[in-house]
Amino acid sequence: MTMTMPPYRDVTVGALLTRLAESLPNHEALVYADRNLRWTFAELETEARLIARGLLALGVQRGERVAVWATNVPEWVVLQFALAKIGAILVTVNTALRAHEIEYLLRQSECGTVITIRGFKDVDYVAALREIGALGQRRLPDLQRALFIARHAQDQCPEGLLPYDHLRTLAAQISEEDLDARERQISVDDVINMQYTSGTTGFPKGVQLSSRNILNNGYWMGQGLGYTAQDRLCLCVPLFHCFGCVIGVLGAYTHGACLCPLEFFDARKVLETVERERCTALYGVPTMFLAEMEDPEFSRFDLSSLRTGVMAGALCPEALMKRAISEMNLREITIIYGLTEASPGITQTRRDDTLERRTQTVGTVLPEMEVKIIDPATGQTLGANQPGELCVRGYNVMHGYYKNSKATNAAIDDDCWLHTGDQATLDEDGYVRITGRIKDIIIRGGENISPKEIEDWLRQHPAVSDVYVYAIASEFFGEEVAAAVRLKPDATITADELKAFCQGQLARFKIPKYLRFVSDFPMTASGKIQKFKLRELHEAELQR
Repeated sequence: MTMTMPPYRDVTVGALLTRLAESLPNHEALVYADRNLRWTFAELETEARLIARGLLALGVQRGERVAVWATNVPEWVVLQFALAKIGAILVTVNTALRAHEIEYLLRQSECGTVITIRGFKDVDYVAALREIGALGQRRLPDLQRALFIARHAQDQCPEGLLPYDHLRTLAAQISEEDLDARERQISVDDVINMQYTSGTTGFPKGVQLSSRNILNNGYWMGQGLGYTAQDRLCLCVPLFHCFGCVIGVLGAYTHGACLCPLEFFDARKVLETVERERCTALYGVPTMFLAEMEDPEFSRFDLSSLRTGVMAGALCPEALMKRAISEMNLREITIIYGLTEASPGITQTRRDDTLERRTQTVGTVLPEMEVKIIDPATGQTLGANQPGELCVRGYNVMHGYYKNSKATNAAIDDDCWLHTGDQATLDEDGYVRITGRIKDIIIRGGENISPKEIEDWLRQHPAVSDVYVYAIASEFFGEEVAAAVRLKPDATITADELKAFCQGQLARFKIPKYLRFVSDFPMTASGKIQKFKLRELHEAELQR
């Protein structure tokens, strides 16, 4: 039998790693240089199978929800494949959650197992789990077990949790043949991944995704990036988000590329990793690329190995995209647009697109799916360049929100179209432009205002580093336009001067009435700006 080589598609996530171990056994797969960890695909497959057998011995069932609450530690990547091999559902957990938020997630998802580290930044995960009664107190009826990942030798396992390394001992109870038998039961259409939407508004919803959803989506985005087994990806976006575990892990691994993850984002460590590992690809949300280029020692790093990458997760400013291309050698960088419910990728710019298309559009629809723009009020399909709601249909659409049929039916219509809630246009050549979130539209005295248009203009001012526009409540107009502005280092400008910069360039009703200068922006752990917090902070200041 002839051994096939990557790229791979239409296989389960668990089978993907097996194929890589067979075809590229000695190829470097996972590198954490600061931990002196360098695994080949054969070694990663061996580790994933060992942990999978340990999980089976522990009693983890097919279809059981297993929450992983951790930063980008090596065990996260191992668990992504180990859980898929036994047909358990990986529930990804935002690293910024607080006690009441993790309780909601564990309860709503009916998790049977939680696997965690001690904590991150100012959040003590173990204390949070203890507070909500998740460590043996049985206040969460579905939760049967909690495992602890130690990040160093001195990190002792807290009371009420089982050491992750105990899975290695338990694995002896399960034969390789038993694991193979379990894995043969798993279909590419079984749900194996569940991600909770960021919850910047309302209660988070559990998005159910299968191997076909996420592995094929990773495959097509990897194709768009031109990945081969010679590529090396510096992965600094969180694994709990689709950007990390799908565009990152599966985008790379479907093509046999190597992963060089960071446990958490640090601009200096990104630059060091790219230089040391000769990475060819780099991902990030716009704020990450900006932080890297604003590092005081940016110029001393050799980034000549970089070729491609992805800027996504938020609307990408044209000026920033141009800087990434010219200053970071990311000459083939692409923009990917999508959302978790779409696995996540929907459109992608081509590596050889013109600069205009790579900075002013989010590209064309990915293969094997279709998009349309509709009038959100009537549902009628709109013509070229008419703004409306973007809808997508194809293999990538989620299996629905977990135990929330009402929300599922609101998102996916009877003809299987997923309604994204994003405002966009589609031109004659098939290129999509995102013009804003439909719910982000500011309505001032009956005038619909897109924040993105104002943001794009203000970002052109030489003193402005970044800006986000949102609504402030107004008794007279209903809403007024406001902007939070971060200036470049050592830059000075007044609010009146910035407003004057808009005069004659933006319609009068679009010029921000309120301008607030900030040093940073409130963000979710996945790097999305929380505009509702900007609004809350600004309105609180105005009321003083």
